[in-house]
Amino acid sequence: MDTESETVSLLRDIRDQQRLQLERQSEALAMQREHYEIAKRQFERAERLQERAEQLQLRSAGVVAFARKLLWVILPLILFLVGILFWMLFR
Repeated sequence: MDTESETVSLLRDIRDQQRLQLERQSEALAMQREHYEIAKRQFERAERLQERAEQLQLRSAGVVAFARKLLWVILPLILFLVGILFWMLFR
């Protein structure tokens, strides 16, 4: 009879330890889900920032291209006006 009660006691201990282990696994899984959600939000934010940076780069490339084209018009005009100024001064 004593062996039977020890066996029952051991089985109860095993059951209790398994429940405890399941609770810990559940907590660990909840933490992993939380970390996953945080990482997912950070990735989405980084993705939005990257898209915004790409848009800004495209816009600035357009501005630079326009400025280069404008330089080809303004620079000869300025040189022409400076030439007229020197011609008027030294005539």
